[in-house]
Amino acid sequence: MYAIVEIQGQQFKVEEGKKLFVHHIKDVEAGKTVEFDKVLLVDADGAVKVGAPTVEGAKVVVEVVNPLVKGDKVIVFKMKRRKDYRKKNGHREQFTEVVIKQVVA
Repeated sequence: MYAIVEIQGQQFKVEEGKKLFVHHIKDVEAGKTVEFDKVLLVDADGAVKVGAPTVEGAKVVVEVVNPLVKGDKVIVFKMKRRKDYRKKNGHREQFTEVVIKQVVA
């Protein structure tokens, strides 16, 4: 059984026991459970339910493993040739590590 769920503006395919890195969720602690109810599709052993826009009564229960994980550094480099213009900038995304505990359909 799997589901497609929208978390923090992104869509994820989730199954029980699977580990995900989602965009940083504010005000959560390690070990706490969080529920997401924007379930777009549920596949229960071949029986597919597609929501319009969401599936009624479906939710995904996750447990927060690590509330703040920093991603890899991304370098942004801009340059215009022959114009003496160069800008170098970078950032690191912040994620929350979660484990899928239950998919309720």
